[in-house]
Amino acid sequence: MRRKAGIVIGACAALVLAGSAGALVARTSENPAGTWNEAAAAVPRTVDTPVAENTTTPATPVTSATPATVIPSHVTSTTVAPPAPPAPPASRAPKKKTKSESARRPLESATVPPAGRQRIGSLQRVDELLGYLAGPKRQEFAYPGASYVKVHFERLDMLPGDYVTVSNPAGTESYRYENDADGRWAMSVTGDTAIVEVHRESGATGTLSSLGVDIDQVARGDRLEHRREESVKVGPAGPGREESVCGTDTSSDAVCYESKDPIAYTKSKAIARLLINGTELCTGWRVGAKNRMITNNHCLTNSNEAYDTEVWFNYQCAKCGGSDVFKPTKVWGDKVLATDKTYDFTLFSVDGFDKIQKFGYLTLDTARPKRGQELYVPQHPAGEPAKIAGSKGEAASNCAVDNPDYTGYAAHSDVSYFCDTAGGSSGSPVISRATNRVVALHHFGGCPNSGVRGDLLAGRLRAYL
Repeated sequence: MRRKAGIVIGACAALVLAGSAGALVARTSENPAGTWNEAAAAVPRTVDTPVAENTTTPATPVTSATPATVIPSHVTSTTVAPPAPPAPPASRAPKKKTKSESARRPLESATVPPAGRQRIGSLQRVDELLGYLAGPKRQEFAYPGASYVKVHFERLDMLPGDYVTVSNPAGTESYRYENDADGRWAMSVTGDTAIVEVHRESGATGTLSSLGVDIDQVARGDRLEHRREESVKVGPAGPGREESVCGTDTSSDAVCYESKDPIAYTKSKAIARLLINGTELCTGWRVGAKNRMITNNHCLTNSNEAYDTEVWFNYQCAKCGGSDVFKPTKVWGDKVLATDKTYDFTLFSVDGFDKIQKFGYLTLDTARPKRGQELYVPQHPAGEPAKIAGSKGEAASNCAVDNPDYTGYAAHSDVSYFCDTAGGSSGSPVISRATNRVVALHHFGGCPNSGVRGDLLAGRLRAYL
């Protein structure tokens, strides 16, 4: 079944959040998704760079209450009234598709992603069979210099009790999958090598010639620093200008704030790097105490997209300016609960909420932002480990509310600012230093950049949160 048995195997020391200013060391006998590695166990820093800018407008809005329903194209904006919460299903099967449909699907790397998503890495077609009578039991996919490797199974057809694992060479990151005749993406493995192996546990015999594990695609991330300075033509924010560095990029690694601005550092733990379809990026964050994530509508619109989206928490540098990162906690997106094109938001849940609860959450500010209000923006620009724009005490003109009555997709919908962002920052929270609440959902660039007002979102999402 869908993601029924994806697990992480291995043992490590872990850090957990403690209060608002730091972390305590804890020991565990295993390394479930969600633990923090100690700095000594950090892995080499992996930075993903967009390879193409996006100039198209966001997709037609979709609302979802399991399953998602498509809004007619003539409808410009809709927020769904929340239905009575359904009982969670015992298992969630993916959308059925035939093998011929899968073969006809174009490679994502050969298409232009929706506006606002930033492309990283590449996707290539492969034809590998791991099986019983045909094909090896173990296959290595190595791409020197890649920041991650992610395989797609066209089918997983095994005897009951048998399973397949996708792991890094050291075995410190490993995910297990059981039968799924319709195929699925595996969770990415951090680093440049993924090992796929079939495990025979059942001992059963019978007709084995038709059984096997087919791998038809592999996505891999590029590793390269994004530009620290960009020449940006100052102009109105809007579609096709989703993120901008205004002059010199003054954002810093989130960990640089640990001692000088512990509240901002702690709040940054609630954000996540979104890896969509294996090769596209946005930022998302936990909103409220429930199983709720929010990002832009131009990043996600429906549950099918959410199913194939990896949500990475704790993807942060181990030391300020260092080259090592903590091992991220990776969970899958789940159901889209509400989405709106005009206010450019999508609210969704994740599969594996218990693994990410410890990272905390952010709260929408119900008060309208005011001109000059100082801000900070935790984000994953270009897919990098978490950064924060807006240093404490920084000149208000650089990261502060410039216009509290700015036009986004609608008049009066946005607030503008000059906080630095970059490709992949779409969906980041814009936080008030006065309240440490979210006053905007970042979505446009142009210097000034702009985000949808948090008070408007609070009103539309109150019933869900």
